[in-house]
Amino acid sequence: MAVPPAPSADAAAYFAARLAFHTDVADVHTALAAGATDFVVVDSRSTASWDQGHVPGAVHLPTAQIPQLARQFLDPAVPVVVYCWGPGCDGATRAALALARLGYRVKEMLGGIEYWIREGYAVETADGTRQLPPDPLTAPVDADDCGC
Repeated sequence: MAVPPAPSADAAAYFAARLAFHTDVADVHTALAAGATDFVVVDSRSTASWDQGHVPGAVHLPTAQIPQLARQFLDPAVPVVVYCWGPGCDGATRAALALARLGYRVKEMLGGIEYWIREGYAVETADGTRQLPPDPLTAPVDADDCGC
C-alpha cells in the first residue's frame, strides 16, 4: 500500500463519525417498512425528477428551496434523511449542508434514488407506484439483506 492504514483508534473515530452522517437505502427502507416515524425522508431533486419516481412518503424539497421552505415542511425536532439521484451526484450533500445550516439533524442516504430502485424498492411516480426487480449486480437477490 502506498499509504498505510490509520491507527485503529483514528479509524474507529472516522468510521463512527461517517455512520453519524450517512445511511444507506436498505437501512432507510427497513426502517420505513417497520413503520419508523423518528425521521423524515427528503427528496432534494427537481419537480420533474420527483414526478419520475421518489421514495414513498418522502417530502419533496428541492435543494435551492430549502432555505425558504424547510420550516414549512419539516419539524426541526425530527431528523432528516436526504437523497438525490445517486452516487455520482452531490445534490444530497448540498441539501444536507443547507439543512444542517438551518439547525436540522441530517443524514445523507448513500446511493440516492438510483440505488433505491436498483435494490428493488417501490417508487411513487406521477402515474402511480412502480417497482423493478433488484439488480443482481448491486443487491442481494437470494436473501432479505446482504448480511452486513
